[in-house]
Amino acid sequence: MIPFNKPPVTGAEEQYIKQALASNKLSGDGPFGKKCQSWFETNLPAKKTLLTPSCTAALELAAVLIDIQPGDEVIMPSYTFVSTANAFVLRGAKIVFVDIRPDTMNIDERLIEAAITPKTRAIVPVHYAGVACEMDAIMAIAERHNLYVVEDAAQGMMSSYKGRALGTIGHLGAFSFHETKNYTSGGEGGLLIINDQRFAERAEVIREKGTNRSQFFRGMVDKYQWVDIGSSYLPSELQAAFLWAQLEHANEINESRLNAWQYYWQHLQPLAEQGRIELATIPEGCTHNAHMFYLKTSGLDERTALLDHLKSRDILAVFHYVPLHSARAGAAFGRLHGEDSFTTHESERLVRLPMWFGIDETTQQQVVNAIFEFYR
Repeated sequence: MIPFNKPPVTGAEEQYIKQALASNKLSGDGPFGKKCQSWFETNLPAKKTLLTPSCTAALELAAVLIDIQPGDEVIMPSYTFVSTANAFVLRGAKIVFVDIRPDTMNIDERLIEAAITPKTRAIVPVHYAGVACEMDAIMAIAERHNLYVVEDAAQGMMSSYKGRALGTIGHLGAFSFHETKNYTSGGEGGLLIINDQRFAERAEVIREKGTNRSQFFRGMVDKYQWVDIGSSYLPSELQAAFLWAQLEHANEINESRLNAWQYYWQHLQPLAEQGRIELATIPEGCTHNAHMFYLKTSGLDERTALLDHLKSRDILAVFHYVPLHSARAGAAFGRLHGEDSFTTHESERLVRLPMWFGIDETTQQQVVNAIFEFYR
């Protein structure tokens, strides 16, 4: 069976985990955690970054930082993972879903302004497949209406928009290091990216269960105490050690995935030119990270048949999100503004092909051959 994904491993993970175990500092913010955060602050760059146990935790932390209150509204696409919405629903917000663009599967920036009401507090663009939303337009809308922008860049590490790293353009951003992402911290993991200095100090407090513990360890206070609301958003040092082994090879991993993405693109281009399938669009000014390679079929029935055909050839390809506004919880905690012109239809056409760091051309050729076989 050709799997859909294999978690990235560079070879140094075990060594660094052993070093972390020997340090007697496992609860987080140890040497590996600090090195990871410093790497991101330098390479993105960002004013401040904080590792979290997951991207979900990073988004929840962001929702607290921008002070989401019951009754506030938050605008986002429906075509995203549940964590994007849950982080704000947990604070009592009502989610306002906006339709997507069919070319990138990202939120349609032209529809955002019409969805704004006096209750709107934030816009949460999701950079699908590591391809940037139209951030200039989104930031301009936010500025006009005095709104926060929280970038869900779960899939966006090493991607950029007009030369700026995804996650560093809005007031706050979030990365995921889940095992299905380009980089992992051992199965789960995340990063909060702070681009507005106003949030830096409070983010540390909320992440440390509402205490000023980080200030205490820096010698800024003589004892630490409970000073704000918070939760346990600190990852273990073992997660950081695993991630550090990946950051040391960040460019190598990125190049490998881009080469694999380009292989699929070139070899499936004939089917696209015949109008049998559609391939992803990378807008001008966007540099993507080959987080996934997807194609689009003519519709749901054809997609189901293609997935079944690939499975019969021992190839595991998958579809992706069921739009949140069509889910039971989505109806309870949110509403769709305007028409669902593309979200549902485009989501029912999409097929994600096997992709991982180190996938070889022989494996990719098997996938391509099976797809051509189906369309013959």
